[in-house]
Amino acid sequence: MDYRTLPESFRGTLPFALAPLALATTLILPTAALAQDAEAEVAADERITVIGSRLSVRTATDGTAPVDIISGEQLAASGLTETARALQYAVPSFNFPSSSITDGSDAVRPASLRGLSPDHTLVLINGKRRHSSALVHLNGTTGRGSSNVDLNAIPISAIKRIEVLRDGAAAQYGSDAIAGVINIVLKDQYEGGSVTVNGGQTFEGDGEQYKVHGNVGFELPNGGNFTVAAEFHNKNKTNRAGLDPRQQYPLVNGEPDPREDEFDRLSHHVGDAEFDNTSVFFNANLPLSKGELYAFGGVSDRSSQSGAFYRRALDNRNILDVYPDGFLPLLSPETSDVSTTGGYRFSLGEWQVDASAGMGVSEFQYRLENSINASFGPTSPTEFDAGTLKLEETNASIDFSRFIPFANNSDLAIAAGISYRENTYIIEAGDPASYEDGGFDNRPAGSQGFTGFKPESEVDESRDNVGFYAEVENMLTTNFQWGAAVRYEDYSDFGSNTSWKVSGRYDITDELAVRATANTGFRAPSVQQIYFTNISTLFINRDGELVPEQSGTFNNISPVAQALELGNLQAEESQSFSMGLVWNGLDGLSLTIDAFQIAVDDRIILSSSLVPGDSPAVADALAAAGADNARFFINAVDTTTQGVDVVLTKDFDWGRNGTLGVQAAYGYNKTEIDDVNLPAILDGLESKLFDGVEQTRMTESVPRNSGSVAFTHDLGDLQTRLAFNYFGDYVLQNNSGLRTTFGGKWITDLSAQYRYNDQLTLSAGVQNLFDVYPDEQDPSNQFNGIFIYPNTNAPFGFNGGYYYAEVTYAF
Repeated sequence: MDYRTLPESFRGTLPFALAPLALATTLILPTAALAQDAEAEVAADERITVIGSRLSVRTATDGTAPVDIISGEQLAASGLTETARALQYAVPSFNFPSSSITDGSDAVRPASLRGLSPDHTLVLINGKRRHSSALVHLNGTTGRGSSNVDLNAIPISAIKRIEVLRDGAAAQYGSDAIAGVINIVLKDQYEGGSVTVNGGQTFEGDGEQYKVHGNVGFELPNGGNFTVAAEFHNKNKTNRAGLDPRQQYPLVNGEPDPREDEFDRLSHHVGDAEFDNTSVFFNANLPLSKGELYAFGGVSDRSSQSGAFYRRALDNRNILDVYPDGFLPLLSPETSDVSTTGGYRFSLGEWQVDASAGMGVSEFQYRLENSINASFGPTSPTEFDAGTLKLEETNASIDFSRFIPFANNSDLAIAAGISYRENTYIIEAGDPASYEDGGFDNRPAGSQGFTGFKPESEVDESRDNVGFYAEVENMLTTNFQWGAAVRYEDYSDFGSNTSWKVSGRYDITDELAVRATANTGFRAPSVQQIYFTNISTLFINRDGELVPEQSGTFNNISPVAQALELGNLQAEESQSFSMGLVWNGLDGLSLTIDAFQIAVDDRIILSSSLVPGDSPAVADALAAAGADNARFFINAVDTTTQGVDVVLTKDFDWGRNGTLGVQAAYGYNKTEIDDVNLPAILDGLESKLFDGVEQTRMTESVPRNSGSVAFTHDLGDLQTRLAFNYFGDYVLQNNSGLRTTFGGKWITDLSAQYRYNDQLTLSAGVQNLFDVYPDEQDPSNQFNGIFIYPNTNAPFGFNGGYYYAEVTYAF
């Protein structure tokens, strides 16, 4: 067979298809290893309730919709130090790319599920809604224009398990649950705990990091418990920038400055940001005579630092008296997340009642170091507070549930509830020096690296909504299970929405079952998208050259948006269908195959930049706002996403040679644009407002094919793990129309863990064993050879190999 003659879509999946066969020959070796299935940790007689269902099950494969369960032990065993990155390697349909020189997105990176937008995934903690980040992704990352929950604010040491529902669930949980739901279940131990120290660095010798984290549990009266987990994580930067070949200094008498020969050409920082992250989470349950009190929450603070574009000595944005050799502006934001939730569960006759309330606050403070406002001349400060973004969210709900007798001697699970949510978005202006024009020598105004928020950008706006839902679920026979849900939500700004869902499962035999779901969903426009506004200096690719322009991001209540008749943002609405096959047989082998289709209408986008030459109406609006170009949040795009997820697990008992757990997973998704809808005043500007760059970003910037094959081998006190993760082809496009396809890559991880005694465990491992990097960018898109790799979107990063060691003490 000639591999080159196969269809392109199949060539991308062929390595994944052949890998298990090629690796099967290694299974006879007792040292082979891979990731174990978390469900194996649930005793045979134990039943749990997982996200997406109110019926207790023994394994996630018993439900009507696909659910992945990843234990905290699995997350820790991966050796990955970030919660979102560990989840990405455990669930192929979850995407968490790396980026660099993307402003705030270097500190809080976008994450998405099933190829959709980051804000199409709802995140819960202990079944309760988690607040999103205040940051809006503005630059060239996947998910541009969205905000997402910062999963890295939640320490791995606090997590008992993560449940990933790969199905629409807005009718059950409300806005945002279009792609699925991620539920993080916190640890709830009664005693004991552990402390882990982890350290490592890349093969290149940078990116050094260490993490100290642990947890401890205490018993409370009446069989209650209180668990607290803490983490301190320090990481140094990585840098994969190319050398800067450009002229750095002004000419001296028409000749190059002698300092050109001595200048350190590694002037840019293109790689992971450095950061310090501290987080503390707690989880408590206290049974009482007639119910149970519970509470959980946490605090996370992160200080990070990443570079912007280097300002050369000859640049008019530089002041030679301050930086004679030029300077690299450093974006050093301070991010914090605070949350707490409390509730009371009790019985009211035959009903089980859960009343709860919670709040969450995300704050993102833009800080600049090693910068300057050139318009202030030599007296300019070099550090700036460029402003603060803040999101506040309050949730309250009361849920009722019970079982009633139903047909065929079965029980019908009934649930209903009321929820209330208030969201507040605040923008605070930066120091005046971060945005004012000091008038010196006609130099550019504003702090270099990120122009501060002006008083005109300040907002303090809120909106609230009330939701009502009802849900039923039933195991009608031992072979047939079904469920239905409906939800109505009313918002104070855009109006109301009604969503519904039906699901079913039929066990054809003891080993084989089919399942299907159909649902509608919605995502309310976030308060970030409604109210965010700022004018800043961005570098725009104009005919292959990056040039600075005053770029405005205007909200939909601004005069310029009203002049362009954009209208208020409306909810995105979805229609989803899925069908799956479940097979459990052959001595514990488990296979699930689930196909899905998700159509989303009126998707909210952050538009491409409009310039005065596009139309007289645009020219007038921009002139009034004082911007060279402008972007807007607008309901503009209808899309359809289709895909399939496959998960296969098997455990082998090799007697005195130990046990082997095998897990393989594959995810495919493809998004297509069905229609682009614009206001009449912008007719003819479809290709400008939503250009090829943004279309490619929405449909092709996430790998369509992804997968993993993992082995975990246990032999006495020694556990070894070998994992192969595949990140498929993806495409990026620049403003000049250049489309670059980055080929799929396999990443290999190898680790070993030795339990010295009941208290002490030693671990060591290598991530990206073969030091794999993404394909290099086209030379014309490398910015003078400096951006060698795709710095705005790299699914597995561009740091190369990494090795680490850790010690865990349990008590």
